[in-house]
Amino acid sequence: MSELPEIRIGTADREKALDALSLHFSEGRLTVPEFDERSATIASATTRGELDTVFVDLPAASTPPHTPARPERSPAPAETGGGLDWRAVVMPLVIFGSLALFFLTDFDNKWLFFLLIPLAGALLSAGGHSKNPKKKKKER
Repeated sequence: MSELPEIRIGTADREKALDALSLHFSEGRLTVPEFDERSATIASATTRGELDTVFVDLPAASTPPHTPARPERSPAPAETGGGLDWRAVVMPLVIFGSLALFFLTDFDNKWLFFLLIPLAGALLSAGGHSKNPKKKKKER
């Protein structure tokens, strides 16, 4: 690895060494106890020479393909074109509306108002599916 084994190393060097060791482990060159032992050695290493001893019996690692960081998906409001998700507003209103109708009306079968809740839930969740197949492919 290095010509001068007594050069002190930093956290970044230890992280690179752990990444290389993880690559060897994922390729099946190390057993779990060997990986644990060598990881502990890397974590406590202070010089390049100590890091070099970990990789003596391992071939030069092929560099893993660099995968760029994926942007995190934004929550549902962004998927609906930005702004406030109207389904998240309507559903609580339906629940409170059903309760208000139950307590404030003089109707013999008041329990029927509670059927509005699952009905609204089914209608609102069905409205969330995209009918455009191109849009579905982009979201995947």
